Amino acid sequence: MPAFTTPHEPGTPCWIDLTASDQQAALDFYTGLFGWSGEIGPAEFGGYTVCTLKDRPVAGVMAAQARDDQPAPPTVWTTYFSSANAQATSEAISRNGGTVLLPVMDVMDLGKMLVAADPTGAVFGVWQAREFPGAGIVNEPGAVVWNELNTSDRETASAFYAEALGIETIPMEGAEGYYGLTVNGRTIGGLQPLQEGAPPGTPSHWLVYFAVENTDRTVAKLSAEGGTVLKPPFDMVAGRMALVRDPQGAPFAVIAPQPMGS
Repeated sequence: MPAFTTPHEPGTPCWIDLTASDQQAALDFYTGLFGWSGEIGPAEFGGYTVCTLKDRPVAGVMAAQARDDQPAPPTVWTTYFSSANAQATSEAISRNGGTVLLPVMDVMDLGKMLVAADPTGAVFGVWQAREFPGAGIVNEPGAVVWNELNTSDRETASAFYAEALGIETIPMEGAEGYYGLTVNGRTIGGLQPLQEGAPPGTPSHWLVYFAVENTDRTVAKLSAEGGTVLKPPFDMVAGRMALVRDPQGAPFAVIAPQPMGS
């Protein structure tokens, strides 16, 4: 697929990044698991790493840092949504019951960003591109293939994302209780209620799925490198997937997608 050279359509996931207590260990783990390339970045960027796959940006990794006497953030993957105007999106988030956690800030000449939580508590980011459009490769092994909201209140979340980001929620055919997230009629992610059996206190959250060629092999490799299997490989409508956690605790999913038409 061609590299992206223009900003992603507003409302669509455009980037993901990981906050980790041990940045180098995270880089070692993910480059080994997915074949990425990446080194700790320059000091003027806070050491932020833009990992690449096939020489295209695929994900970011940064060191967790405490701010203003607050504890360092947890080790998690954050999904960012594209915006044509980050300040206007920030205002829409607040107006519709969301909470802006990190106000709009310039990232050199690359773009503008903010981090927020929806009314059910799920954290996400917003990116207004300038010089950096976001992910240059998706839907291929080693890259993001799906972004999913697991929420404690579907109706509240659906109303919020429609008003704040222009993302509509529709029932997904063939998957009872699961919903597709769409922008201008194109499916860009999924939504489901928090699953029964989830650990007590599990908050609403966005989950990142990475495409892989072989789910079982990837999970075996992850386990050997210190990761944790939360839900072993299983077959579902979209392919064979597993829910896992990296050695520092960040959850994510891997899936060998079902070929179209199967």
